[in-house]
Amino acid sequence: MSVPDYMQCAEDHQTVVVVVQPMGIVPEDQFFRIYKRIASVSQVSIRDSQRVLFIRFRHHYPPENNEWGDFQTHRKVVGLISVTSCTTAKEWPQTSDRFHGQKEVFGSTLYDSRLLVFGLQGEVAEQQRTDVAFYPSYDDCPDVEKRVEDFVESIFIVLESKRLDRATDKSGDKIQMLCVPFEKKDFVGLDTDSRHYKKRCQGRMRKHVGDLCLQAGMLQDALVHYHMAVELLRSVNDFLWLGAALEGLCSASVIFHYPGGTAGKSGARKPSVSSAADAGKRHRPGAQEVLIDPGALTSSGISADTSAEIGRAKNCLSQEDIIEKYKEAISYYGKYKSAGVIELEACIKAVRVLAIQKRAMEASEFLQNAVYINLGQLSEEEKIQRYSVLSELYELIGFQRKSAFFKRVAAMQCVAPTIPEPGWKACYKLLLETLPGYSLSLDPKDFSKGTHRGWAAVQLRLLHELVYASRRMGNPGLSVRHLSFLLQTMLDFLSDQEKKEVTQSLENYTSKCPGGMEVISLPDGLKLSPVPFTKLPITPLSIPLGGLSSHKCRMDKLNAFHSLCIYTVCCFSLMCVCVCVADFQWVQGDVCEVQLMVYNPMPFELRVENMGLLTSGVDFESLPAALSLPAESGLYPVTLVGVPRTAGNITINGYHTSVFGVSSDCLLEGLVGVKSSGCMVEVVPSLPRLQLCTSLPRSAHLSSEDLSTSVSLQLFNGETQQLTITLENIGTETLNTLELTSKTLSTKEKLFGEFLTWDLQDALSHLPLKSGQSVSIPVNISAKLDFSGQESLLNDLNDDGISVTGLPVSSPLRQVLKPRTENKPVGSDASKNEFNHVKTLEAVLTFKYSGGAGQVEGYYRELSLGVRVDVEPSVFFTRVSTLPATSTRQCHLLLDVFNSTEHELTLSAKNNQDLVLHASECQRYTHTHTHTHTDSSFTGVM
Repeated sequence: MSVPDYMQCAEDHQTVVVVVQPMGIVPEDQFFRIYKRIASVSQVSIRDSQRVLFIRFRHHYPPENNEWGDFQTHRKVVGLISVTSCTTAKEWPQTSDRFHGQKEVFGSTLYDSRLLVFGLQGEVAEQQRTDVAFYPSYDDCPDVEKRVEDFVESIFIVLESKRLDRATDKSGDKIQMLCVPFEKKDFVGLDTDSRHYKKRCQGRMRKHVGDLCLQAGMLQDALVHYHMAVELLRSVNDFLWLGAALEGLCSASVIFHYPGGTAGKSGARKPSVSSAADAGKRHRPGAQEVLIDPGALTSSGISADTSAEIGRAKNCLSQEDIIEKYKEAISYYGKYKSAGVIELEACIKAVRVLAIQKRAMEASEFLQNAVYINLGQLSEEEKIQRYSVLSELYELIGFQRKSAFFKRVAAMQCVAPTIPEPGWKACYKLLLETLPGYSLSLDPKDFSKGTHRGWAAVQLRLLHELVYASRRMGNPGLSVRHLSFLLQTMLDFLSDQEKKEVTQSLENYTSKCPGGMEVISLPDGLKLSPVPFTKLPITPLSIPLGGLSSHKCRMDKLNAFHSLCIYTVCCFSLMCVCVCVADFQWVQGDVCEVQLMVYNPMPFELRVENMGLLTSGVDFESLPAALSLPAESGLYPVTLVGVPRTAGNITINGYHTSVFGVSSDCLLEGLVGVKSSGCMVEVVPSLPRLQLCTSLPRSAHLSSEDLSTSVSLQLFNGETQQLTITLENIGTETLNTLELTSKTLSTKEKLFGEFLTWDLQDALSHLPLKSGQSVSIPVNISAKLDFSGQESLLNDLNDDGISVTGLPVSSPLRQVLKPRTENKPVGSDASKNEFNHVKTLEAVLTFKYSGGAGQVEGYYRELSLGVRVDVEPSVFFTRVSTLPATSTRQCHLLLDVFNSTEHELTLSAKNNQDLVLHASECQRYTHTHTHTHTDSSFTGVM
């Protein structure tokens, strides 16, 4: 026997084989539809009996396997059902002849046969025949199952007759020698009268009767006969048949212990024996179910009288003994090269039993033995089937990786060089089935759940094989998907050289078939999820969002005309478990931004194209960006911009990219460590947008404020300078309202008068301000501070030793002779050292404006300007004294005035002549003062 049945299980020993074959030209779909109905009659309860006959239907059965029917009767074809099409009476004779010719193939073993004829009507079809059934069409055959049941019962009658004939054989010493095909030549010239020969004949026949009893539903009788056969065959060292008797004993015991079967088919078979207590009720009256007594064996043959046998329960092997007997039987089969198929099938049956007993390690030993059984020259198809079954059996006992190994071997066998037309589709399908065994899933979400599972090197090899197989199948889109999956999930396990090779291959594939985010459906129903490149580039967890930096603004909805609340644009971390809400707002029609920090993990420059935002909610126009990241770059900021076209709530769900020709939609919920599905931002109705320009150059922002822009300047104490602010409407909405307020930041300096003053009436007269128009607002900056009481400053004037009314003062030439550096940034260390007596004033100008649809809803915008002024002292009154005048109510006030600046200045007083002071010059200034009280001398600084 050269063709093994890899689906064999122990309970198949109680079945009879019925072959169902098409005859002539029969549509394949119609044949298998009829075959399925026939095969549904897998067991038949025999009328007038409590026994059940089990049938194993086959639509293909090798004739050479039928030759082993005497060795094990469940291999013998005992029934034939032919299915044919016949439309006219003229075709009937030829059809009948074909049927007879088909029966001759299995003629020596057939018990009965049936012919099902479809399409023939008329006189011929009206003939009543037991072996032929006529049906008008394949759709009009309601009693097929009933005819099959009648056919099975006729088989049972023949089977029961043969069983009785064999069991009651009274031929004395003339017992037929049963043999397998390869033994026939060995029996030529044997002494048929020897005691050894007769015992061999008796043992084999006893084993044969046990097979018939098992098929006929007499389980306990079969056990008795198998026990007797084992004793007889063991005594004559008939190892091949001894192995068969032991296997029969194991099969009968398995059927007794596991009435549900061992094939793993749920509901495929009803239990034939539910328990030992009611087993006798299922047998014919008088059936013997006891352990044999050696005395019951007679030298004249098989004794039908087993009344002396005792101990019925001992006939059945225990669950542990079943495996031991299987091992013994297989060891006997292994002595015969021609019994390789029998040995292999016995291993498979034992594995199925051990799988039920959950004895995986012992089952693996049987499978390991099955791997090395030599079956001679097998076809490629038989090799594929063998490795596939080994894989299924390893999976059955829980050896997932071993199962995957043999399935992969089967896949490679499908495309062996010796096959003229390699089966790449079959190879691909088998490779897919190996994935679970190697802890590999084709869903990229499974790789974001923590530690990597499985052997990465083996997984990489398998993914490469999937890519190659899909390419050979002529499906480049499938190759792109698998290669994208490999790059995304196995990036950490690739060497630099492998990264380059994989990306080059991917670019070659995508040049012909670009990759996308669509789900790929395979013919077997498997769906391949899209693979977004979240690692190319890699995005960290925190993602800041806000308005575009050049148009940052503040906005809120007015609760009343006098109330106001300011929102601050800030960063946030996406670590919540749901959609987070941003603490800022966007404006309809304005360019808004999301900033990401990314880096390139590849050892070469990475080009990212078409990178933009993925949003849901309001209509949003994304403005894609392109970037090029250097090899293994550090964190790199990327700003993604877009324009919300309608008002409402918008959710930032992620971003999209195009890398190596593969378009990816990277959702936030798919990023490693991110537990948020998005960020919601409120989009308010459209508002005008102003751009602020000043007559002074920009400077660094004030440290304590978040400003749109800042200016700085230097003034001498008492000096006033005008700042011109130009506001241009760069938005699309008309500006309707404008307010200006100022806030002087906290300072310890005493300020005289207003620091910032303006007149807004002229600007308001230009409203409404349409898009593209501008308006200017002059702002006066006055610096009037009190520099008196600064002892440190006066001490700096003592160096020259000039005496001034009770205080030694000097001209501060060290200070004033140093040139004033206009281009040095204010606030720098050098400036502080040079002007160590400089005082600073800071203020913020805030413009609040609104218009368009946003004004109707109560929204406005704010624009802020920071002003910083460094104030230097200008004039020192180094000496003050008085002289009497002609009137007692008057006196002359004498002031020594020193110009500490590098500029010429004019000192004016009421009703007095102006005094011109050159740079670093000190002059006396006389002022007539009318007073009512006595004045004392003083010293001061301005």
